[in-house]
Order: sequence, then C-alpha cells, then structure tokens
Amino acid sequence: MVSAATPPIRLTDVAFAYDPERVVFRALGFVLEPGERLGLVGPNGGGKTTLLHVIMGLLKPQRGTVEVLGKERRNEADFRDVRRDVGLLFQDSDDQLFCPTVYEDVAFGPLNLGLSQEDTDRVVRETLAALDLAGYEERITYRLSQGEKRLVALATVLAMRPRVLLLDEPTAGLDAAHEARLTEVLLRLPQEMVVISHDRKFLDAVATRHAALKDGAIVPVP
Repeated sequence: MVSAATPPIRLTDVAFAYDPERVVFRALGFVLEPGERLGLVGPNGGGKTTLLHVIMGLLKPQRGTVEVLGKERRNEADFRDVRRDVGLLFQDSDDQLFCPTVYEDVAFGPLNLGLSQEDTDRVVRETLAALDLAGYEERITYRLSQGEKRLVALATVLAMRPRVLLLDEPTAGLDAAHEARLTEVLLRLPQEMVVISHDRKFLDAVATRHAALKDGAIVPVP
C-alpha cells in the first residue's frame, strides 16, 4: 500500500541517451507530488515523450533511479504493474488503437484485467459516454477522424481505471467543443497526472503546477 504522502513518481539522477550524439538527460530529477496535475511544456525533441517512456519502462536509462508508486523499478518485471496502474496516452493515437472496432479497443484493457463481460460492457459504455462518444461502440476505428481517434485512445486508458495518468498531447486534433469536454473530464478525475501539451490555455485550465523540460532539466514555469 502506497502512503498518501509518497510521490507517485520520482526520478533521481536519470541519464538517458539514444546514442552518444543524442543525449537527452544527463542527471534528470523529477517528482510528481501527491494530488498533483503537472502541465509540462518544452520544445519539440526536448525529451518530454522520452520522460514518459522512461517512467513506463519502455526506455531504460543508463543511470539513475526510477520510482513509481512507492517502489524502485529496475527491470521489465518491475514495470508490469506500472503498466497496469499508470495510464499512458501515446502521442500518436495509431500506436494505441489496434482493434477493428471502438468497443474492442476500449474493452481490451478491462477484459485483460479479468473483468467479466457484463462489467466490461458497463465500463466501456460509461467511459465512452464521459467523452461524448456514446454510440461509437461499433464504429470502425481506422475510419475515425484524428480527433475521434484521440478521444478513443484516451478512453482505452481511462477504461483501465489507472491510479496515475501520463497524457502526451491529449488535445491534438480536437476541435474546441471536444477540448472543452476533455477539460471537464480531466478536472473531475482524482488521479495525479502529467500532461504534455503546447496548448497553454488548456494547461492553465487543468494543471495545478506548470513546469518545462529545458536542456534536459525540469524547471518551474509561472
């Protein structure tokens, strides 16, 4: 059981490079505090997506400590429950959606968690309705607009009932109405979250703290 005072995510002295000429972090420190919704900005290619992938264990740092939900995570086995309890919205929705229909995509996670078919049906209906996607269950995923795919990808994450959310450009492709709806949904959620976005107005609405990833370091933003 993780103490309510324990930061859900803490990175200490993390170094990561894709190759010797492409160093992203030299000694990164990062903490997501309990109850926090962190809005993270930074230049393209500055390492924001890399940061989320290190937290999820999709990329392995060359040095440093990664603690998620009160435990240090070192190897692949350590990250299995992280991927169940921490929901990652990928920057590209096509990386997240792989089933023929919206229902199958959103139901995939709950079914793999062991929910019954009846409970899965309920979770899918409730999650889609919360995102103004009621009635999309039988829609063909690859025929959706980019904005619709974005919301369905988020639905696949929320349907898992994660304890922490990592959202990489969640408003990409959304029109104003759906962005407003997404803002309402995020403000109602109890989870801590890291939200990467270039949309400062959106971040001002949803974040409790702002920071920037600049030159491999997290710095505060007013």
